[in-house]
Amino acid sequence: METALPPSLSKLDWRTLYRAAIFETNKSIVPQRVSEAEEAVLCRRREMFYGSGSLEEKDALENALYALRAFRTAWQHGEAA
Repeated sequence: METALPPSLSKLDWRTLYRAAIFETNKSIVPQRVSEAEEAVLCRRREMFYGSGSLEEKDALENALYALRAFRTAWQHGEAA
């Protein structure tokens, strides 16, 4: 079962959520911010699959998703240490 983001999220909101996750300084909020950003990026990727979008945005989505996953991995390893 797929979860959808609220309809209020537009195609540019994934960028806002991505920045909020990357620049979050409160360590207790980081996991939530990263999850929200990943969800928004994946949602936008699905929208682009069924609709339209630029190659630049597709590349930006892929880069953002890679960075968020790397950020999550680094954060999890840092917490375990």
